[in-house]
Order: sequence, then C-alpha cells, then structure tokens
Amino acid sequence: MRISPPRKPLLLSLQPYLLIAPTLLLVLMFNVLPAIRTVNDSLYKPARGLNAAGKPPEFVGFDNFRDIFDPAHYMGARFTRSFRNTIVFALATVGIGVPLGLMLALMLQHPQPLLGLWRFAVFYPALLPLIGAASIWSFIYSDSIGLANAVLKSFGHPGVNWLGDRNLVLMSVIIINIWKQAGYFMIFFLAGLQNIPRDIYEAAALDGAGARQQLTLLTLPLLRRTLLFVIVVAFTFAFQTVEQLQALGEGGPADSANLLLYLIFENISERRNWGYVNAMTLVLIGVVLTFTLSNFLLFEREESDR
Repeated sequence: MRISPPRKPLLLSLQPYLLIAPTLLLVLMFNVLPAIRTVNDSLYKPARGLNAAGKPPEFVGFDNFRDIFDPAHYMGARFTRSFRNTIVFALATVGIGVPLGLMLALMLQHPQPLLGLWRFAVFYPALLPLIGAASIWSFIYSDSIGLANAVLKSFGHPGVNWLGDRNLVLMSVIIINIWKQAGYFMIFFLAGLQNIPRDIYEAAALDGAGARQQLTLLTLPLLRRTLLFVIVVAFTFAFQTVEQLQALGEGGPADSANLLLYLIFENISERRNWGYVNAMTLVLIGVVLTFTLSNFLLFEREESDR
C-alpha cells in the first residue's frame, strides 16, 4: 500500500506568495497601472473650445504619434530635434564614458602610492548632486569669468560661448555627463577586475602573452557581463537627463541641446499637450526597452555560441 506524503498546511503553501505580495502590490501601483494609463492617455487629446474644461478628452487614436513625428507640427518640430539630440547624447556618453571608466579601472586596480586618494578623486563627481554638478560647470562655462575661457584666453584664443552657441551647447552638456559618470562606471569595472583570478594572468605571462594580449584575450572577455551591465546602465542614465539642463540654459538656444525627457518635463503642465506628453513617454520607454533587450539577446546569443 502506497502512503501519500502529508499535505502542507495551507498557510505554509501560501507563504512564498504572501512574502512577495507587498512588493507585487507596489509594482502594480507604481509601475504597471501608470504604464497602462500612459498607453490609454496617449490615444486622447484634451477637448478644445471655449467650454472645454468640463468636457471629456477626445479619442484621436494614433494622431498624437503622427503629430510628434511631423516636423511641420509645432510639437513635432521640437520632438524630432530633441529626439535626435538625445540619440547623439546617449551614443556619445556611452561611447566615451564607458571606455573611459574601464581605462580608469585598469589604471587604478594595482597597488600604488595614494591609491585610495586617486580612486576617491575619480569617483567624487558621481557623489555630487546633478544640479550641483551642473551649477559648477555653468560657472566653468561662463563667458567672462569662466575657467574654460580663461584657459583659452591664456593661449591667445578669444574664448567661446559654450552655452550660447548652438553648435557647442550639446557638446558642453555631454562633457559634463561624461565627467560625472566615468568614475561611477569605474567602480563596477574595478569590482569585475578584482573577481578575475590572478593566476590566469600569471599563466598567460608564462606562455609569452604581453599586456596587450592579456587585455584583449583575457580581461575584456572575462568582463563581458560587467560591460553589458554598465552599458545598459549608462544608456538608461543618458535618457534620464533632466536636472543638468535646468542649470545649463534649459536646452537652448532653440532646443539645440534639449533632450527628450526634459521636453516631456517642460510640457507636462500644459493641458493641450497631455496627449503628446504621453506619446513621447511611450517612445522614450520603447527606445530604452529595445536597446536593453537587444543587448541582453546579443549577450545570450554570444554565450550560447561558445
């Protein structure tokens, strides 16, 4: 006769679900439901007219999305310019900031005099509040007393209008972002480097591998997981830039340095632009999600090919 195992008490069976219930409830309240509301609101426009205040919003389907991608539309002109700036900003900060963080980690991983001080000096910008760091650089970029123009004038250059020249202002914001985040990325690379066994490098050196071969054939492949994480974080940070622009000319002149999230922030209080704000938010989420998923899928494919 087969004896069936005793049943668990109901409370014990439900225990895992009860433990995750508070977190699940918060995710539903602050992530899932707002996302659903954003998708729904992107399909509507506030009612227009003299007595529009008490009227329900008007369903327009995908007209909001068509408008924001139309350069002839008042919102489309700003969106397309800000979207292009955001892509350039993200590619530049990730393409320069991540390799710079890796280079700093490689330089500061070995024992040397004042190692802790050097690491703190590189990491310190990441500790500054965003608006504080932007205010410091706003002073550096100042036309008359700014440090950047003072250095240029010492070499006989008349100086430049860093935050007023449409051709320079986006580059100026990119420099600040790289300066602030390179040390933050360095910390992750340092952690990844310290987890690599040293005997691997000793064996490679005995086989005649030089420093360059060790970097390309050992260090970089073994840091792939860390590199993937840092790239995703850097790209996400690039699409979340808001505070810096408030202290650096608010994306001007003529939106030449405006970024997508700051454009959303600027228009969220205007009732007539609610539909456009929700549509732009979905575009922003879609770009970040596409980039993140593509990186993970590429990473998984390379792992399976090995």
